[in-house]
Amino acid sequence: MATEEKKGGLWETIKTIVYALLIAGVFRTLLFQPFWIPSGSMKDTLLIGDFLFVNKMAYGYSYASCPSVIIPSVGINVDAQDLCGWADGDNARLFGGEPQRGDVVVFRHPVSGRDFIKRLIGLPGERIQMRNGVLHIDGQPVEVTPDGTFEELAAPQGPQGLRPRCANGTVGDGATCHKEKLIETLPGGVSHSILNISMQGSDNTPVYTVPEGHYFFMGDNRDNSSDSRVPSIANGVGFVPYENLIGRADRVMFSSAGRSMLYFWTWRSDRFFEKIE
Repeated sequence: MATEEKKGGLWETIKTIVYALLIAGVFRTLLFQPFWIPSGSMKDTLLIGDFLFVNKMAYGYSYASCPSVIIPSVGINVDAQDLCGWADGDNARLFGGEPQRGDVVVFRHPVSGRDFIKRLIGLPGERIQMRNGVLHIDGQPVEVTPDGTFEELAAPQGPQGLRPRCANGTVGDGATCHKEKLIETLPGGVSHSILNISMQGSDNTPVYTVPEGHYFFMGDNRDNSSDSRVPSIANGVGFVPYENLIGRADRVMFSSAGRSMLYFWTWRSDRFFEKIE
């Protein structure tokens, strides 16, 4: 009798785990996807260690809405393409909604399939160019106004131990790293912060004409971002197909300044439920 009860209890535990995984899978596929910011390409809008949920209902659903489970340390590499590749190829979405210029969007990289987060800058059919560090859309410069200086500690950041680049040169650990901060106002009125480190190649680009059904993305940390200014075949992002959009990032839930989100003593008290502008 005791053996039967033990088997029954084990079976109930297994069922509970399976149901919990199914519910979590549906939640992540249809509603919200967790995302932890791994790099500084979106500073100072998003910091390394910010934890947020991506609104997957904002743009409808495509093959990219299926979750990817990638845990290299234990050899798990289940890609959205593996689960929902049958829905790939038509650049369409179910219950599709149009993204708006200025949205902060999580999308699948067109080549690697990895999740990226950048700001939507260029819409289909538009001509995008950087001239002397100023964004031009269809030949017109956007409005840019100075907004002081962004400061951070010059030290390894996040689980990858990434060091920030500084406008005040190479500084040692513990020193203050400076970047020029500006407010950029896009056509349509969306204003957001961007950072400038120095004049470099990505500040002067050719004219990029965004194909139909695609979008052009850039990081807010303009001199430290791999984005649509570089073709995807050259380790950039290039133009992103509509079907590769995963969702919109609306709010930071919490933020960890340490090597792990579990190090609660390193959580940034000023970033709880911070609205993403």
